[in-house]
Formats: sequence, C-alpha cells, structure tokens
Amino acid sequence: MKKRIVKRIKIQKINGGSANPSPPIGPILGSAGVNIMEFCKQYNSRTQNRKGEICPVILTIYEDKSFSFLIKKSPVSVQILNLIRLKKGSGESNRSKIGKISMDQIRIIAKNKMEDFNCLSIEAAMSMIVGTARSMGVEVYETKI
Repeated sequence: MKKRIVKRIKIQKINGGSANPSPPIGPILGSAGVNIMEFCKQYNSRTQNRKGEICPVILTIYEDKSFSFLIKKSPVSVQILNLIRLKKGSGESNRSKIGKISMDQIRIIAKNKMEDFNCLSIEAAMSMIVGTARSMGVEVYETKI
C-alpha cells in the first residue's frame, strides 16, 4: 500500500557530507515533523563522496512522518563559478564580465546536469547553461578547431 504524501520540501544549500540540525535544516525539518538527526545521518552517508559540494535535496514527507529524499547535482551557477574560480557572479552582467567559459566546458556541465533538467537534448541543456552564464556576467566563447 502506498503512503500518502503530506509535503514536499526543496532545500537548496546543503553541503555534501556535512548536514547538521542547525539552521537552515533544523527549523525546516522540525516544522514538518521529520526526525532531523535521522535525515542528517542518511544525507551525510549518501553524500560523503561529495564533501564541500552543494547538493540540493527534494524531501518527500509521508503521513506517518517517514521521509524519502532525492539528491540533485550542484546548481549550474555553482558549477560555472567553480570553473572560473570565483565566489560570485557579476553585479552588472551586461557591463562587467568576470570570466570566460568555452562551449566544451558548457557541454561537460550539461552532461553532468542532464538528469536534473527538463529538456531532451544536450543542445537544449547547453542553451540553458549559456543563458545562466551570460546572466552571471560570464562570456561564452566557441572553441575553434
């Protein structure tokens, strides 16, 4: 028999392998009635090979206060910032550029993130990533063969 879903929660900023009951995780899960320590143990064991990387979670809470969760890949913006080795994007993306990224690097990010996107082809995923990069103030250049 299927359990009835009571709530779905998305938590965006949790570092892999280091979830603890302090904010923001504790208050979010506590208000939903989830066993916080059990979630932290399970999350840390499943993300121990991704320490320091941001691993967003979609948490499904059931009627009997049990839960299941799906761990996503790091956000595209974080992956782009890691490639250009900066902490944040440009404040004025149309005027001041903060770095450059090649289409080959965009393709690598697209392949990595493909399972989280709602598109069917790598080219469509690449187009989405290019848009994110441009809005962050990162120039995208075509590699010449």
